[in-house]
Amino acid sequence: MATIAASFSAVILPKYTESHTSLTSAFTLAPRHGFLRKNINTHLRLSTTPGTNGVRGRAVCRAANTAVEIETQIGMAKPAAVLPFRIGHGFDLHRLEPGLPLIIGGISIPHDRGCEAHSDGDVLLHCVVDAILGALGLPDIGQLFPDNDPKWRGADSSVFLKEAVRLMHEAGYELGNLDATLILQRPKLSPHKEAIRSNLCKLLEADSTVVNIKAKTHEKVDSLGENRSIAAHTVVLLMKK
Repeated sequence: MATIAASFSAVILPKYTESHTSLTSAFTLAPRHGFLRKNINTHLRLSTTPGTNGVRGRAVCRAANTAVEIETQIGMAKPAAVLPFRIGHGFDLHRLEPGLPLIIGGISIPHDRGCEAHSDGDVLLHCVVDAILGALGLPDIGQLFPDNDPKWRGADSSVFLKEAVRLMHEAGYELGNLDATLILQRPKLSPHKEAIRSNLCKLLEADSTVVNIKAKTHEKVDSLGENRSIAAHTVVLLMKK
């Protein structure tokens, strides 16, 4: 909490006090409001109150339960959006249907069924795309590549990932590391994991030492465990170049 408060003071106060050098500041940060970031359920409202003994005012930061917004009576003061690193999480799930190809990480996997989807249904690449977009604070894959757009019908999911990587570099970041977990009852992915990781590294323009792929069954529980669906989770760390 001390680090957060110090960061807040370092980023917000200089901008606020450039034209208000006489302000005295006091901040109250509730423990549950640990992140000064947009789009979380925290509201930090900066207001001014009359001062005494020649002091023009007092800045008070109080927490509420809406989107983050920092405001003053004389204007807005926003923290810089440039961060040394960003973390993103992605999730995807597809129904498995007989007669369709099963593609995971851009690799065709022999199986009696595959993913039903608007594109090629690559659950891993979709998941990785969402993790990168999430880390960058961008719209998700469904917004950038909507499933009601005919041009994405049957599309190779590597197209989506290449665009996410382009956006990552455009924002000034590179992949720190990636950890993905595939969840499916069948088929066993052990014989295919290295091929999947190798292709994913190529698409990400990343070294194999920073990309990890795990595979789990679902202990025959629900649609995942009954070989009726496949899911994936991915966490990425992006580092500022």
